[in-house]
Amino acid sequence: MDRKIKVLTFLLVAVFLIFWGRLFWLQIVAGRENLFLAESNRVARIKIEAPRGLILDRHGEVLATNEPLYQLKQNIEEGKVKTISRDEALQRQAEGQDAYLKISLQRDYLSVKNFAHALGYLGEVTQEELEEGKLNLKGYRLGSLIGRDGLEAEYEELLRGREGSELVEVDTQGKVIRRMGRVLPSPGKSITTALTKSLQEAAVKAMGEKKGAIIATNPQNGEVLLFYSSPSFEPSQLAEAVKDEEQRPLLNRVISGLYPPGSTFKIVTAIAGLEEGKISQRTLIEDPGVIYLGPFAYANWYYTQYGRTEGEINLVKAISRSTDTFFYQLGEMLGIRKLNFWAEKFGLTQRFAIDLPGEIAGFMATPEWKEEVKGEPWFLGNTYHIAIGQGDLDLTPLGVNMLTAVVANQGKICRPRMLKLEAPNTPYEADCKEIEIKKENLETVKKGMIGACSQGGTGWPFFDFGISVACKTGTAEVGDGQETHAWFTIFAPADNPEIVLTVLVERGGEGSSVAAPIAKEILKEYFKD
Repeated sequence: MDRKIKVLTFLLVAVFLIFWGRLFWLQIVAGRENLFLAESNRVARIKIEAPRGLILDRHGEVLATNEPLYQLKQNIEEGKVKTISRDEALQRQAEGQDAYLKISLQRDYLSVKNFAHALGYLGEVTQEELEEGKLNLKGYRLGSLIGRDGLEAEYEELLRGREGSELVEVDTQGKVIRRMGRVLPSPGKSITTALTKSLQEAAVKAMGEKKGAIIATNPQNGEVLLFYSSPSFEPSQLAEAVKDEEQRPLLNRVISGLYPPGSTFKIVTAIAGLEEGKISQRTLIEDPGVIYLGPFAYANWYYTQYGRTEGEINLVKAISRSTDTFFYQLGEMLGIRKLNFWAEKFGLTQRFAIDLPGEIAGFMATPEWKEEVKGEPWFLGNTYHIAIGQGDLDLTPLGVNMLTAVVANQGKICRPRMLKLEAPNTPYEADCKEIEIKKENLETVKKGMIGACSQGGTGWPFFDFGISVACKTGTAEVGDGQETHAWFTIFAPADNPEIVLTVLVERGGEGSSVAAPIAKEILKEYFKD
């Protein structure tokens, strides 16, 4: 019996010592840490979003702004929230029922589909991006908004601002009991684009439901005055846009779409012929209607449609009439090497470094490429096709606009820029370079382009425009030749150009009858005053 009492007493003493040892550890040894954890459970740091910088058009009209988003926590444990109206949020604040109210900012695009490809959109930072370092995400956290395309992505660092924070005391349910301190956020900087809202709206209206692209630039400094890709999309409906494989609304056709340029490329062929001394302004070349190479026939559009020929013509008339047989023969005089050389000199096989993500370079075949890819030697017929903008030659609408700007700007080419020069927060200046083309040769090509939009030329919608313009039509065969892309590129006024406008309509038909009327409506808006 005494033995049992001793054992029981020993066990009681052991339990007592363990209990007081644990209590000593919690109170004395780990006391500070537990106090800190307890305080941390009561004090929360709430992030305060920074207002994102505005995006403005060149006249100060707002294209992208911010609007408050009011959300109410419905289930604390699951984190469910409900979006409520501003009036309901204000009422809750007035009644002191705003403990579970969250006010954040969301992007508001005031002309959503008109500017979607130019402005881009925002998306949340994902856990994968944070873990794998896919983006430069310093200062971002899970769920932070970041520019995903367009100007929103290109100028993210300027636009995003810096978050603030607020220290609050909360209860065990997460309800705010007391606000303890606040660090205000730093708003993002606003940017002023070179775009004109009214011009963009005119382009959207003129384009209608057609697929294609429209871009206008100032040839003197590279400012982008108009930037539209059709069809467009709404950032709030990206999932539907991704699924639309037929219309491909997310494709930025202005800088990421490649198309055979058709007769607009004759501008390059003409400059090459003059600069290389193969022809002069006075050189006459016979239009036979059709040129035969073995079993292959290379015809002029005038002969194909009307059974007629132009006779002996010079370069000015060949440009104004877009005479294919003239340029076939000029291409033969030059050879593919010289055509490759001048395409590169115009920058057509490289990116023009516009300040938007997603630009791709144009493509022009070389004999080496054809041998490697197709396993065939280069034929004269291939040169014929290239000389008139067909065959293995693809450019973006931006590329066609830039080659037109070379003539408009007397041999200079300016890097295209989306932001207005001299505006606040514009991180660059005009960047132009000389291509080294004789002024008299540029004038010869310009005369041909003026003729194209004058009586007898191919750009008939501009015969009565009232302002002197210089233009080039283009009708580029697609696939089996049953369908054609419609091109039209123009600068105005012809004597002192301030705008270069390029219109592409995918599989639209003839450039003169489809793309030119669109350009006319846009320039009527531009010159309305």
